[in-house]
Order: sequence, then structure tokens, then C-alpha cells
Amino acid sequence: MKIARLGEIYKEKPAVVVSETEAVFVDDLISDWSRTELENGALDKVTKADLSNRPKVKLSDFRFGSPVARPTKVICVGLNYAKHAKETGMAAPAEPVIFMKAPDTVIGGNDQIVVPPNSAKTDYEVELCVVIKKDALYLKSPEAVADYILGYTVSQDVSERHWQVERSGQWVKGKSFPSFNPMGPWIVTGDELKANGFDPSNLQLSCTIDGEVRQNSNTNDLIFGINHCIWYITQFMELKAGDVINTGTPEGVGMGFKPEKFLKGGEKIVTTIEGIGTITNSVINYK
Repeated sequence: MKIARLGEIYKEKPAVVVSETEAVFVDDLISDWSRTELENGALDKVTKADLSNRPKVKLSDFRFGSPVARPTKVICVGLNYAKHAKETGMAAPAEPVIFMKAPDTVIGGNDQIVVPPNSAKTDYEVELCVVIKKDALYLKSPEAVADYILGYTVSQDVSERHWQVERSGQWVKGKSFPSFNPMGPWIVTGDELKANGFDPSNLQLSCTIDGEVRQNSNTNDLIFGINHCIWYITQFMELKAGDVINTGTPEGVGMGFKPEKFLKGGEKIVTTIEGIGTITNSVINYK
């Protein structure tokens, strides 16, 4: 299943994508793809319903909202691709590096990214994003994780490197500006991904800026696998339905170039992950 939220900001309705171009609304079954509804069995309700005779709508007629409504946590794994760790000049970590972003950074997959006032170091980061299906705490092993994953989506973990690195090195400061986490266009459930022949641990992912390929890698370069990261997080934090986990970015970020290639405003970012989809963001300056 492909889970989506379609409509203008604050007016999105829950939907299921049924083809490359069409979706059906399911707002009569659930109020939204949200933490509360997921905790109350939203996925099972929609999965068990007969959607075949519902009127179809064209995806092109609607804005894509964030595919999960108002997540309570956005958790990120840093330095989790071997080649990215190398380009930053940092050693590969012995354990996953975990940090948080403000939940209000999450926006629709194709919404605008806003460069903050006076920023000279706003950066892009393609990431495979995992959305949690149900409460997860103190999981016994990485092998137990699969049952807690709602699905996978495309994320841009936008970063302001001056605030992240040079202002006392607290990453959350460089990660939490408004609009700094576009997600979408939809969530692909794990069974759907597998049925289409894709493995989350072996997906191509890329990011282009104005048509120039900046990032082009594969999740097989992850230092810590997806299930390992989620298991690890549950050892010290309770995950809730709808929580978002960005699993790391590969090499090719703006700060990795010499000279550096940061976002200035006016660019178009295209972010793609194999088997999931593509999001496209225009970059504007704060007014």
C-alpha cells in the first residue's frame, strides 16, 4: 500500500495511491494518517476495506502533504554512510549517532524549502525515512524491528551547517529551521516494497540540484542497517506510531565539495529513492 495525504496545507485528507497517477480518499474510514489513528488501527481498517469501487482522483490535481500528519518525533541518524563519514573527515562512529529535529520541520514532499535569514551554509541531504507503525521500546533485537515499521518514504534532512557545526556543535540547532524536512510523496509499506522486488538495505538514492547530480549512492553503504538503528533507538527512547526516523545521508552533500556548494535560494532540488518515489522542492529565501 502507498499511503498519502492530499490537499492544501491544514486541509489534507488521508488517501491511498492506487496507480501511478491516481488515488482514492479514505477519510470516511479514518480521520487522518496520524499517531492517534495509527494507534487505533488505521492501517488495518484501510487494508481490510474494499477500495476497488471508490472514485479515483488524479494525483496531479492535489498537493501532497506530509504522508504522516504532525509526527511527534523526528529522529535522525548521523554519519551513517561510510563514504559520507569519509568526506566529512570524521571517523566512522562506533555506535549510531542519534539527534533530533523539531517536528514542525516536516512539510509536504514538494513544498518549498526556505533558506533562513543570513544563512550562508544551508545544505541538502537525501535520506531514506522510516515511519513507525506502533509503540516500540526495549526491542530485543534488530530482527524484531520489522513488525514496528509502517513503511518507507523519501526525506530531505536539510541542514544549516553554520548553526550545526560552528555554533557549539549542537546539531539540533542546524536542523530545526522551518521547512527543513520535506517528506513524501507517500509512504510505501514494507510488504508493498518487498512485493515490488525492493529491499530497503539495497536501494539507489540520489539528489540533484538544478539538474546536477550531487548525491548518487545506495543504502548498502549504510554503516548501521535500518533495523539495527531502530532497535538501538528503542534502547533509550520509546518510539510511537507516526514517528519519523531519517536513516542518514550518503556522500555528495554541499559541505563535502571543495569549494563548498551550499543552497543560496532559487534552486530546484530533486530527490529520488528507488522503489519509493521522487520529491521536488524549490528553494526560496526567507522574506
